[in-house]
Amino acid sequence: MTRSFRIFLLFILISLCGVSVYAQKYGIYKKTLDNGLDVIVINNPAVPLVTVEIDVKNGAYTESPGYDGLSHLYEHMFFKANSKIPNQEAYMERLRELGAIWNGTTSEERVNYFITAPVDSLKECVQFMYNAVTSPLFLKDELVKERPVVTGEYDRNEANPYFHLNREVSKRVWWKYYSRKNVIGDRDVILSTTPEKMKTIQHRYYIPNNSALLLAGDITPEKGFDLAEKIFSKWKRGPNPFDEYKVPEHPPIPENEVVVVKKPVNAVTMQCVWQGPSVGKDPKSTYAADVLSFILGQETSKFHKDLVESGLAYGVSFSYYTLNHTGPITLFAQTSIDKFDACQKAVFDELKKMTDPDYFTNEQLENAKTILATNEQYGRERASQFVHTVGFWWAVAGLDYYLNYIDNLKKITREDIKNYLEKYVVDKPHVLGVLVSPDQAEKVDLILNIKEGEIKDDSKN
Repeated sequence: MTRSFRIFLLFILISLCGVSVYAQKYGIYKKTLDNGLDVIVINNPAVPLVTVEIDVKNGAYTESPGYDGLSHLYEHMFFKANSKIPNQEAYMERLRELGAIWNGTTSEERVNYFITAPVDSLKECVQFMYNAVTSPLFLKDELVKERPVVTGEYDRNEANPYFHLNREVSKRVWWKYYSRKNVIGDRDVILSTTPEKMKTIQHRYYIPNNSALLLAGDITPEKGFDLAEKIFSKWKRGPNPFDEYKVPEHPPIPENEVVVVKKPVNAVTMQCVWQGPSVGKDPKSTYAADVLSFILGQETSKFHKDLVESGLAYGVSFSYYTLNHTGPITLFAQTSIDKFDACQKAVFDELKKMTDPDYFTNEQLENAKTILATNEQYGRERASQFVHTVGFWWAVAGLDYYLNYIDNLKKITREDIKNYLEKYVVDKPHVLGVLVSPDQAEKVDLILNIKEGEIKDDSKN
């Protein structure tokens, strides 16, 4: 039997088991259980550790104003009492027994929970995560104790002037459905939350057909799928939450808007935001966005030379955040009050130049694609970190998008980047936020020709 024929037979067997064939070259294996749970195994036996992660399609994008921030609070309540563990103290004790480190994160379109432990604790860790995700108790006393922990994160964010700039800009960019982009949430909603609201989130979104179990590290796909089948197949499928609770589309920014935020800062910061592509509707533009952002981020770029090396700005950046429900495109620039007028004019002049054929060279284009692909491959070396990347893309864009990312990235042309800019940036409605100290705000007002009453005065918040 030839080697090629053996590989062919292996692919046939894997296909019959319901496992993605394309993923083999990445060491990623996927299978969907009968209850709809996606099981993803990332095989990397470099060290005798394993990470067990649960990803759920939940987050700010599922939140109406009455639930603003509750996905984040739910994340905190995950590490509390459940049907097998009576309280948080016992929860922490069990994690210590397993030799595990743990955490969770909440973002716009994904919530994840993970523990990393020695491989000999694998089965116990999988069972531990099953109990936590399927049977939380949401004890009232634990909920009351956790609220100030979450609002404490809010307090720390509010101590940062840039938080206020970002919030005021975001309220205008996502003007109709701001709660669906506001990951940190609303303080009053968080402080008044009941166990019943937590249970509503659980029954609506924490179901196997809206979740993924990821196992990464020193584990074979066969063992991973077997464990998942034995432990997680009991989790009952639920109705697709997005059939009944549809995520509304963000309407476009009606017109250009400026907001000035006054805080005790030294420099003047500009944040300009556009509504960018949704990865499910326009994936090609997301690849173009990544390539362009990398080119502009280099000190050799015309963008950097015209704005920073010229002395107009201390620093600049241009980025896109990939999301399925409209990702933002953000331009940052920081300068002094004396150069603010010239800097903000130069920034918008620069945007118009970006579609010029000579704005970046062929060498810069090819280097960007090569380095992005290389960085992506390096990111796969550490299983306990790589698993978070895979989980994010599973939730936001689908695993196929991620597995084909490098191939599609390499196909991006100069024309693709031009189309992306013309579709989402050049002469498109945007919100410009300016962060400035109160004693310098009047000069900014005059430069931007803003009349009294048109400015958001955030200095007292």
